[in-house]
Amino acid sequence: MSHQSELISTDIDAYLAQHERKELLRLLTCGSVDDGKSTLIGRLLHDSKMIYEDQLESIKADSVKSGTTGEDVDLALLVDGLQAEREQGITIDVAYRYFSTSRRKFIIADTPGHEQYTRNMVTGASTCDLAIILIDARHGVVTQTRRHSFIASLLGIKHILVAVNKMDLVDYREEDFEKIKGVYRSFSANLSIKDVQYLPISALRGDNVVDASGNMPWFRGSTLMHYLENVHIAADRNLTELRFPIQYVNRPTHDFRGYCGTIASGIVRPGDEITILPSRTPNTVKSIATSEGELDEAFAGMAVTLRLALEVDASRGDMIVGTDNLPKSDQKFEAMMVWMAEEPMVPGKQYIVKHTTKKTFGSVSTLLYRVDVNSLERQAAPTLSLNEIGRCKMTLTQPIMFDDYQRNRATGAFILIDRVTNGTVGAGMIVEATPGDSRADHWDTEPQSDKLASSASFVTPKERAARFGQQGVTVLLTGLTGAGKTTTAYALERRLFELGRACTVLDGQNMRKGISKDLGFSADERSENLRRSAEVAKLINDAGLIAICAFVAPNKLARRRAREVIGSDRFIVVHLSAPIEVCRERDQEGLYALADSGQVANFPGVSYQYEAPEKAQLVLPTHEISVTEAVDRIVALLDKRDIIT
Repeated sequence: MSHQSELISTDIDAYLAQHERKELLRLLTCGSVDDGKSTLIGRLLHDSKMIYEDQLESIKADSVKSGTTGEDVDLALLVDGLQAEREQGITIDVAYRYFSTSRRKFIIADTPGHEQYTRNMVTGASTCDLAIILIDARHGVVTQTRRHSFIASLLGIKHILVAVNKMDLVDYREEDFEKIKGVYRSFSANLSIKDVQYLPISALRGDNVVDASGNMPWFRGSTLMHYLENVHIAADRNLTELRFPIQYVNRPTHDFRGYCGTIASGIVRPGDEITILPSRTPNTVKSIATSEGELDEAFAGMAVTLRLALEVDASRGDMIVGTDNLPKSDQKFEAMMVWMAEEPMVPGKQYIVKHTTKKTFGSVSTLLYRVDVNSLERQAAPTLSLNEIGRCKMTLTQPIMFDDYQRNRATGAFILIDRVTNGTVGAGMIVEATPGDSRADHWDTEPQSDKLASSASFVTPKERAARFGQQGVTVLLTGLTGAGKTTTAYALERRLFELGRACTVLDGQNMRKGISKDLGFSADERSENLRRSAEVAKLINDAGLIAICAFVAPNKLARRRAREVIGSDRFIVVHLSAPIEVCRERDQEGLYALADSGQVANFPGVSYQYEAPEKAQLVLPTHEISVTEAVDRIVALLDKRDIIT
């Protein structure tokens, strides 16, 4: 299991060459406090014989003084090296450990579990391919589990191993493991994580860490070490888009000019046609130089020097890219920001922006929303404080060349540096808001041309009100699936029609069959469906008609934005408050059952939070009153507010 090999004694050069060719896996352990992260790493190294004898003797001695495992050796002390960590029995700083087996090389980052050290966890996770999320079998999925899972998803980690630890303290019961697995699966359905695996372990006892556990015969999966050695990460690398940020121009002699740097993504070969940005100067790769000679090709992660066929003006901060696949170049973009400073973020304040090898100045022009990492709820906020995460708009003094972070972590990331203290205050992941991108948030998108002009109708709102005997308003019926929104909406339309009023229904499902048929059911896509519908409702109101909208609309921030689009004076929220138990009974299509099993993701009330309106103009307990009575109450409200006369 360890990296020991007969080649060490017979042919050291062959051994080193073999070792150099091994694939490197970067991983981190994360989770809540005392879930056993450091102990797991210690057990992994101990059972795979990766600890030197003098290290083990030192840990045994320290276990007597600072250990937390009684008479057993406290393997957590192998990575918890700070005095404060040993005194408190917690991880504070990120600790890195390197080891290798016959199949792979590994770099493990042991990250802290306390909320106040979230920025340390972000630092450790920023370069990782895989995250091991520890969950205490006694406590299940807790706040920090959700927090670290969201951050791992945000940072583009594609592989998650959920390790349910301390199974020995729950007598290795399968039902405890399956319960935690079900809860986490429902939560992770809201995250953009492609590969999630589950493993029951006992880091203290070594069950399923390196060797299979005899205490859990019901689990037939692989051990942790087997998984780490075999998880497929080669496909995670972006080898199609060449991105080579120039770090240094090497000019040792008058006839040699090379551009040094680390390939961020893609593959480069002599003879390849390239473009230098931002000047957009075309060129061709002449050769690839390294300290060991020239190469026939180089790929992502390699530090090389590129020589070009033509002499050009290029320097640090410029980028060499493939001619057929250019990144976006702009001074304005949107990003998810993790704030890492004690001083809150100040929108409009100038910071140093470091992106790849380029430094420029810029500011957060707008904070679109803050994310509650516990519930994934979007909240309106004026600023970000320490360890908080939000989506913002950035404006720089110079354009940079970037890609969407989920597509290219190297060119999609940047940091903010305080101009006075020179300390890193924020880490950003660029979200490229392009038409058709399901992750784009268009509430604040500006028109594509500044030459557009609004045209005014020759019919005034007062004339329309006199003709129709009503005010143009939007009535939003919101509630869980099965609360009766669509039924109530069409019954209300019938009643108003019989009263001689002009109205129409905008139903969420009907909208998805037409104007929103390109949208799915993620949080952003639900928000976009409501945004488009709000724009349609506004046009209907401008015509003097009543728009009756039947939408789940689970997010209160999206409802607030819809109110801003339509206008507060003509936006009425009616909450159909039937509890989820009643809604489940009414569900004839079996959607709740599909959501429970994970076949339907982001389902409000099950795998996605429904945020009930706090200040609805009317609350209808549709589990207690009939449809007729619900319509009566809405009509009475419209009459009371002089919307219909």
